[in-house]
Amino acid sequence: MTSRRSDGPVIVKRTVKRGHAHHGGSWKVAYADFVTAMMAFFLVMWIVGMDDKTKDAIEGYFSNPAGYKHGYGAGTSPISAGTTPTQIQSSRFRLIVHNAERRAFEQMADRLRAKVDSVRGALGAAKIEVQVLDTGLRIELIDGGTTDLFFQRGSAELQSVGERALVLVAGELIALRNPIVVEGHTDATAYGTTVDYSNWELSTDRANAARRTLEAAGVSRGRIVEVRGFADRQPRVPDAPTAGVNRRITIMLPFTTGAGDPADKVVSSAGP
Repeated sequence: MTSRRSDGPVIVKRTVKRGHAHHGGSWKVAYADFVTAMMAFFLVMWIVGMDDKTKDAIEGYFSNPAGYKHGYGAGTSPISAGTTPTQIQSSRFRLIVHNAERRAFEQMADRLRAKVDSVRGALGAAKIEVQVLDTGLRIELIDGGTTDLFFQRGSAELQSVGERALVLVAGELIALRNPIVVEGHTDATAYGTTVDYSNWELSTDRANAARRTLEAAGVSRGRIVEVRGFADRQPRVPDAPTAGVNRRITIMLPFTTGAGDPADKVVSSAGP
């Protein structure tokens, strides 16, 4: 007898794996929108904090973007010149950098003046004068009165008052990036002979002593580009060539843009 097996229907089960709801991609879109909004907010706040000339430059670019896209000069910004063969006006860039340096100089002058006021008693009759000129920042350490506060008479060795004043100045110079020129000046009193040791050597040695103190206080050695000695040839008071105020150390920080007027016209000052 033959047995017959009855085959029933074959059921195939397929399992579809589904990700959990929190693993979907919708959050990425929302996050991208958030990041874009924050970037736009940052740009707006950055532009609001700019000076008026920079704002004008940005406005000039966006006022006619088509000129930039097609390579034709448009607007008032150098960026908007695009690939145009006309000469790009780089003077606006120099002006922006120049104005930024001037603001940094003026802020530094205010800070230094506040520090000088706080230690005025320790400086005695000596003065630290800060001026922002068209050529850059000028700091003068002036040996006032009849006493020799910064240097002994005829010597290039710094006194404690002079060292303290230079360290005070160095604390502010560190924050800047401009090159530094150190100058030494004497009064018209002759020291030694013109052959062996004159006011020329004395003023140069005093400037070098100031340079060494600035570097020891943290000023980068590479920033000091010149050390000059002027003897008594540039007195502060020409009518009194032997006056104590003619004995001084001058520290110059020129503008890096070269946009200043060679004439040392004072535009703002901070001093005693």
